[in-house]
This record gives sequence, C-alpha cells and structure tokens, in this order.
Amino acid sequence: MTTYRELFRASGVFRIVVSQLIARFPAGMLSLAVLIHVEAQHDAYTAAGLVLAALAIGQAVAGPLTSRMFNRFGMFRVLGITLSIAAVATFSLALPDLSVPMYGLIAFIAGVATPPIQPAARSLYPSLVAPAMRTRLFAFDASVQEVIWIIGPVIVTFASLTIHSALGIVIAGLLLLAGGIWFLTIPQVRRAVSEPPAGRLGKVLASHALLMVCAVGFVIAAATAMLEAALVAIFGHGGIEAGLILALLCISSLVAGFAVGHAELTRWSLTRRLAVLAVGLGLAAMSTDFWWILAMGVVAGAGVAPVIAAITHMTSTAVAPGDVAEAFGWSTTAQLVGVAIGSSGAGLLIDEFGGQMALAGAAMVAVAGVALAALVSQGQPERDRHDGDSGRPRRVWRVQRLKA
Repeated sequence: MTTYRELFRASGVFRIVVSQLIARFPAGMLSLAVLIHVEAQHDAYTAAGLVLAALAIGQAVAGPLTSRMFNRFGMFRVLGITLSIAAVATFSLALPDLSVPMYGLIAFIAGVATPPIQPAARSLYPSLVAPAMRTRLFAFDASVQEVIWIIGPVIVTFASLTIHSALGIVIAGLLLLAGGIWFLTIPQVRRAVSEPPAGRLGKVLASHALLMVCAVGFVIAAATAMLEAALVAIFGHGGIEAGLILALLCISSLVAGFAVGHAELTRWSLTRRLAVLAVGLGLAAMSTDFWWILAMGVVAGAGVAPVIAAITHMTSTAVAPGDVAEAFGWSTTAQLVGVAIGSSGAGLLIDEFGGQMALAGAAMVAVAGVALAALVSQGQPERDRHDGDSGRPRRVWRVQRLKA
C-alpha cells in the first residue's frame, strides 16, 4: 500500500480518482436498478432485458464519439452537456407505468448522453504522474472501481427490493450528479487540452492490442451482466442475497486487484486471469444454494479486477497520446455491448429456463473468453516506443499472430 500512497502526492490525482469513482457509481447500480424496476412494472424479465439493451446500446454508440469530441469542443464542455442530459434521463427512468418502448427510448437517451468521465480521467492520468508510476495508477484505478460493484448492488437490492422499485434509479442519478459536478470543478479537468488525434474516427481499431482489449472487455461485461440478472432471478424479490453475493464477489476482486493488478503482464496473463473467472462461474452454476454460489462468487471475483487492470494499461499504451481518449471510448463501447447482449440474453434464458441456466450461460461466455485469450495470446511488450520526454521506453502491446 505504500507504493499506492505515493500516487496521491501528485496534484489532482486524489480528486480525480474519487470524483470519477462517485460519478461512475451508476455503472454498478443502474442496470440492476432498471432490471428490478421495469420487471416490477411489467412482470417480465425479457422486457427488462430489452430496456437494459437499449441503455447499453446508447452508451456503446456514444463511447467513441463523445470521447473524440474532447479534441474539438473541450473536455469541460462535453462533460457538462452530457452530464445534464444523462441526469434528466436517468431520473425519468424512475417513472412508473411507462410502456416498454418508452422505457427503452428513455434508456437509450440516458445511454447516449452518458458523460465519458472514465475515458476523461484515464486520458488525464499520464499527465499527472511520472511514467514509472503509470502502471500502478492504472492498476489502482481498476481495483478501486470495484467499490462501485461492492456497494452499488447492495444499495440497489436494499432500496429497490425492500423500499420501492424506483429508488435505486433515483440514488444512481443523485450520485451521477454529485460526482460529475465535483469532477468538473477540478482544475486539471477545466484546463484540459487534448492532443489532436492521429487519424480519422475508428483508425485506432487498427491496433491489434486494442482489438484484444475490446474482445476481452466484451466477454467480462457480458458474463457479469448475465450473472447479475441470474442472481436476481434465483433469489427473487424481498431479500438481499443477490446483492450480498455481488458484494462479496467484488471484495474478492478488489483484493485480487491490489495484489496482482500492478504485476507485469506476460503472454498468458489474460488467459490465467480469465480462467479464474470462468472456473468460479462454472462451479457456481452447479447449484442454486446461496452459500455455494456465495463461495464460488468469491472465486470468480478474483479474476475480475486483474483482467480490468491489464486491459486498462494495454489501452493506454496501444495508441498515440491524442487517441487515448477515443481508445478508451471503444474499450468502453465493447464492454457496454457485452452488457447489452448479456442482459438481454440472460432475460430470455431466465424466462424460458430459469435463473440457473442464465448463470450457466455466464460461465460459458467466460470460457469462450479464456479460449480467445489462449488462441490469440497476448505477446510480450516490445520496447520500441518512449513516453514523452522521460526517455524511458514505452511498452507497446501486440497480439501474437496465429501461425498456420
């Protein structure tokens, strides 16, 4: 922890990390809150899954576009406008008795207007600390994000299942506003000037490393989205079992992230870390007993933050400095598409076969991710680029090509 404490001696790091953490709490709350609220209104998980898909698709469409707008309109202006629209749309999702298409439309607007706070923060990190500290900062950021998934589901399951189905959405909206406004008041954000992009929109996807990041992000997001829906379906309304399982899973992820997230990546790092998640989910799907799923959730959680730490660092080093925000936008988009497909797929499985089948589906998605990481293994970093004026080589991550 002494190593991590050194990070906060740099000006602005603490405020940026904490404010964006608060602003991003809806990421760990809104999907579950909308699932509970829409299902309560229409008594169908399929309907709730479709609304979640609309939310995630909106976020996916907006990810690269709004991040790239930093270069044209400035970070402060883009974040301020999107924050205002997203807050109004989020609160509107809490309205009762709307039709599924109306909930879907509002969710899509909320998704499109989601302020790109995470890409903004992560594009600022390299300018806040010395090159030698960047891997630690990205690892810390990826690990501390797990607080969102520890506290968020517990808040939602308690507020939405025991008080009112819409309360979780309202709380998510308030946290979005509070954290977003704080983030906008930070001097480094107000004065941020992005470097011009190296090419047209989408050119960053020519990076093999970024494509690998997007694929892995999709897998882990789809698997966790299916897990969330499965737990709510298995343990039903009126209890907090689902929230407790998710909280313990994320505590496990947080501990693992701090323990190994900053370690140097090797060829098989992603494969091993994804394998931990797949094993935990696969074993969890063998029973619907609360204590069994709780224990296997802890196993699965140990793979989450280490994977996120790895793909976050890879994203920051895979493209030119002016394209980092867009690269994070594409990475976020891939994860949100995973959420959309995972949520809607889980809804269908739950309505047709029950929650345990959705849990098995999450395990199968994770296994597919392990196979992908093994087949297109992450190569060793090549020391052929440098970080600015530091003179130190910058790691460039490339996906090893398959040999015929």
